[in-house]
Amino acid sequence: MGTAEIRERLHEYIRFADDKKVQAIYTMVESEIVEELNLWEDQDFLNEMKDRVDEYESGRAEIVSFEDFKKNIRNR
Repeated sequence: MGTAEIRERLHEYIRFADDKKVQAIYTMVESEIVEELNLWEDQDFLNEMKDRVDEYESGRAEIVSFEDFKKNIRNR
């Protein structure tokens, strides 16, 4: 089973699992989640966000409205 399929199965499991099981799973991975969510101290992330803002402001980025994005997803 590939990683994408495992992720999908985990998403579905967590979505419907009882509160006690969700809490247990969270406890197992909590320290990793907290580390990963500290993006505002990650210089590579900040540089990427600055580059994206610069592309948007200069008009070089291809922008899609949220409505068009939703339509595109629904059509797939």
